Order: sequence, then C-alpha cells, then structure tokens
Amino acid sequence: MLQSPGGVTIAAIMKATGWQQHSVRGFLAGVVRKRLKLKLDSKKADGNRIYKIVGGKIGKSGPRRTKRPSA
Repeated sequence: MLQSPGGVTIAAIMKATGWQQHSVRGFLAGVVRKRLKLKLDSKKADGNRIYKIVGGKIGKSGPRRTKRPSA
C-alpha cells in the first residue's frame, strides 16, 4: 500500500489491518522510518494525509554499533 503510486491514507491502513490510528502512526514512525530506514513522504490532499515510500533507504549505512562496551 505504501509503495503504490498514489500512496495510502491512515484510514485505509486502519481498514486493512484492523489497527487503531495511533498504532498505524507508530508503525510508520517506528518500523518504516526507523527500523527499515525507508524514506516516507506525506502530503495533505483533500483534507487527508497521504503517505508513500519514496526512493530507497536513507540514513547511515553499515553495521549498527551499540553503546555498551564489549565484554
């Protein structure tokens, strides 16, 4: 849904998944943006916000580093 050319609304994701609005927003921010590091574009059209994935991954590349010292 997020990869479709027209994008998708939160209401459409809610209907498809059965999730509540706050869960969909958390998924978009936590999983799509932070975990998968995908660039998510949002535009307001006709009073509704439309979300879609644009381009590829963003952010740092390479392995993740922890702040803990190695044992």
